[in-house]
Amino acid sequence: MPNQKVLEEKKLVVQELTEKLKSQAGVFVDYSGINVNEDTKMRVKLREANIEYTVVKNTLMKLAIKNVGFEELDPIFNGTTSLAISNDDPVAPARVIKEFADGFSGFFEIKGGFMDGKVLSLDEVVSLASIPPLQVLYAQLLGTMLAPISSLAIVVKAASEKDGDTVQEETSEIEETAEPEETVAAEAAEETTQEAVEEAATEEAAAEETVAEEAAEVAADEAVAEESVDSSENEESAED
Repeated sequence: MPNQKVLEEKKLVVQELTEKLKSQAGVFVDYSGINVNEDTKMRVKLREANIEYTVVKNTLMKLAIKNVGFEELDPIFNGTTSLAISNDDPVAPARVIKEFADGFSGFFEIKGGFMDGKVLSLDEVVSLASIPPLQVLYAQLLGTMLAPISSLAIVVKAASEKDGDTVQEETSEIEETAEPEETVAAEAAEETTQEAVEEAATEEAAAEETVAEEAAEVAADEAVAEESVDSSENEESAED
């Protein structure tokens, strides 16, 4: 008959196991056949994934499962039993434990598990193990969310580059069109200047011709006047 101290110790163990079963997810394993070296490697891998791994007594675990309503797991508690639990990644215990179970053919077998207060069968645990790590799922989700934005950015960039080429082509066309127009304007200005010079020359020639005509008229008038004076003088001399 166990003494009171032993009973109290067992009660504490059962309470601890009960709290572990309230974790986010866990997997029960038959670890028989695994050697110390293999066990050490596995524990290192489990710690890296932030998974707590504990060897448990079947009698005490049967008491603990009753406290959380997992009585349907009772048949699996025979032989050697260990428990891997996680509060961070619900998939991690199943994934890591299955990885080692696949490597230890014929021993170290998964018995069952639980997640979010529900019992999982062996098949369900195996299916759960195929889900990628939580970080990978986050990355995939983020990639899915960013994919439309990335596509939009590519389209906008392509459109921007296309518009830039179009603007450059239009600018070149404008420049090419502007060059003949500037040439025509220059030629028109040159023709206008030439016409103005010719017109000025014509007007100057006409003015000179007018001056010459007026001078000729004045000379003619003066000649007539002198001729009249000479005639008068001749007439006066004849009278005398």
